[in-house]
Amino acid sequence: MPPRLIFSAKIFDTPHASWLNSRLPMKTFSAKAEQVERKWHILDADNQIVGRVAEKAAVLLRGKHKAIYTNHVDTGDHVIVINAEKAVFTGKKENQKEYMSYSGFIGGHKSETVKSRRARHPELIIEGAIKGMIPHNRLGRAILRKLHVYKGSGHPHEAQAPALFKIK
Repeated sequence: MPPRLIFSAKIFDTPHASWLNSRLPMKTFSAKAEQVERKWHILDADNQIVGRVAEKAAVLLRGKHKAIYTNHVDTGDHVIVINAEKAVFTGKKENQKEYMSYSGFIGGHKSETVKSRRARHPELIIEGAIKGMIPHNRLGRAILRKLHVYKGSGHPHEAQAPALFKIK
């Protein structure tokens, strides 16, 4: 006969709350950063909507698809996004959407359309969309280090044996 687990943690001594003592020993699980098992995923952005690719990548990077997800610990996986230049926008965003930046100096306002950014540096479109879905703090910066976005269909991470992740 296996030994029975007996919890001796008695918090409430009143006779009316004795039933609480049998329910209190349950603890909330909290993942440790050293115990997280990280995998590698590939997302193919070819003919996919930018926001949907970014949403799937953000979930994988945060680790929200895992049962051990803890919001203050980096439990996510590595994500490789390929064919970043072939991702599409819906509607008229290709011509009308503008990316703006301001340096803080007089006359330091810069803006460019999606079309010009795609011609100059297409990885920035996907990276910017994912960055907006990740926390803006130290944890977010650590999470974004696991994101790898590439223009073509090739990538230098073959040794990690990444698995292809289907975007529906």
